[in-house]
Amino acid sequence: MKKDIQIPEVKDVYIAVVQEEHLEYKTLDWNAYIINNSDADLDTVLILSQGVSEDKMTPPMRHTIAKLPARSYAKIEYLQEQVLALNNSFKVTFFEGNQMFDKTYLFRKNTINDRALQPIPLMQLKGVLVK
Repeated sequence: MKKDIQIPEVKDVYIAVVQEEHLEYKTLDWNAYIINNSDADLDTVLILSQGVSEDKMTPPMRHTIAKLPARSYAKIEYLQEQVLALNNSFKVTFFEGNQMFDKTYLFRKNTINDRALQPIPLMQLKGVLVK
């Protein structure tokens, strides 16, 4: 029965961690975003994020986005500096039409840093991208 369930490959949906200036506090903050770079709207986007290392673990954070339009992005969460030293995973499940998609995105420990910044699709900002 399980072998009959087909979950297709996720394409054109990414997770990015972007460094942005916080205007009120005048700080540079790391924020995680989900990017829908496809031509289809995504429905009921569920995201489970967590940071893990050999001896530390953050509590799981759950996020829901009712609809993520085509060629758009949405903020998931703020990442504290201490969390960047952990492996940060984002398990993403969503529907495109009547089809369910599922993928886990992993930012390995210490890979979110100033040296790893690159242009992020659709956002006109620099950050760290996992496809």
